[in-house]
Amino acid sequence: MSQPYRRITPDQGCEIVHGGRALDRPGFFIEPTLAVADRRDATLLQEEVFGPVACFLPFDDEEELLSLMNDSPYGLTASLWTNDLSRALRLVPRIEAGTVWVNMHTFIDPAVPFGGVKGSGIGREFGSAFIEDYTELKSVTVRY
Repeated sequence: MSQPYRRITPDQGCEIVHGGRALDRPGFFIEPTLAVADRRDATLLQEEVFGPVACFLPFDDEEELLSLMNDSPYGLTASLWTNDLSRALRLVPRIEAGTVWVNMHTFIDPAVPFGGVKGSGIGREFGSAFIEDYTELKSVTVRY
């Protein structure tokens, strides 16, 4: 039987409410996991977790939500879930992330630039924006 994933513990500000067990196979894989944070500095809210893990933290209003979302050293992506599209469009410019999805997550379109901010890097891949990262402009003037 698989063992619980021990790295995230209650003293790190999160309670695992579903999943969190290591899969019994080679490598470092865990089953889909849901956690609830009890403070803004919880490990799962402050680290980039590249796995099937969702961590939730309740908030009271939009300003607190933005503060919680932006209180991270990283900014690769964010997803915002709401039935109020005007609210979403008002919040998106204030979210410090290179990509913000509304009512979806992890859709990447190669025609749209993708990249992070803060500790998640600079520059973009995909779309036409990446060309600037891989080229050096040169001006040439010739009188003939």
